[in-house]
Amino acid sequence: MKAAERILFLIGRSLLGLYFILPGIMKVTGFSGTAEYMAAHGMIFAPLFLVLTIIIQIGGGICLVIGYRTKEIAFVLAGLVLAISLVMHDFWSLEEGMQKGHEMQNFIKNMAIMAGLMVLAGGVSKSESNGRD
Repeated sequence: MKAAERILFLIGRSLLGLYFILPGIMKVTGFSGTAEYMAAHGMIFAPLFLVLTIIIQIGGGICLVIGYRTKEIAFVLAGLVLAISLVMHDFWSLEEGMQKGHEMQNFIKNMAIMAGLMVLAGGVSKSESNGRD
């Protein structure tokens, strides 16, 4: 991998990591409100799943930033994003209006983030990239 590619990979990985670290911290500081929001969306055992989400978001985000087990962590975070998107951003169950548009936008944004994570999870190793431009 060329120097420019390594730098871009580091920046992209770090930005994806921050996307999980900062909301994870916000979930800690706003725990009760977030748990209520999850329960309002039909999430069972919201406090338990919220604790798991916080651990995965903060721990996984840090792992992405420092480059620890990037492929595995990206795969786990992609699964988390999918689960959150299906449960919390279920725009298809809402009537037409601003809320439906907002949830659809969040869902599509999350699919793009999930795509970036899947690229990291399925990334080409250094030995596989030899000879490519």
